[in-house]
Amino acid sequence: MSTRILIIAHAPLAHALRECALHVFADSAHSVLAFDVPPQAAPEDTLADVQRLLEPGGDVPTLVLTDVLGATPCNVAQRLVQGRQASLVTGINLPMLLRAVCYRAEPLDALVQRALVGGTQGVMQVPVGAPGVCS
Repeated sequence: MSTRILIIAHAPLAHALRECALHVFADSAHSVLAFDVPPQAAPEDTLADVQRLLEPGGDVPTLVLTDVLGATPCNVAQRLVQGRQASLVTGINLPMLLRAVCYRAEPLDALVQRALVGGTQGVMQVPVGAPGVCS
């Protein structure tokens, strides 16, 4: 069984990241969900909306990725994962998401580690004038 990936982030980041991931992994549309938290959204309303988004999948293992520790998306996600077969990682970036989508067939604990490695290894300083790196 494949792990479902849910991105919860400040609008419009969640859907933008999902679209980037689907650009690379077009066959993953059913496994990658996104919820954009609108400005001034009440946390209780956001939680209810995200719970409805997850209902069709039942208790599928879920990796929840959020943008900023301590912000509404992360706070809502903390409440969402309680009592579920789910894990939460914050600080999402595109390398983290791509790694998670690529390895979504792995068990949830292993997938968390893959996401963390992808996120951290995707952040580095690129030397000025390095041939072929970003050109």
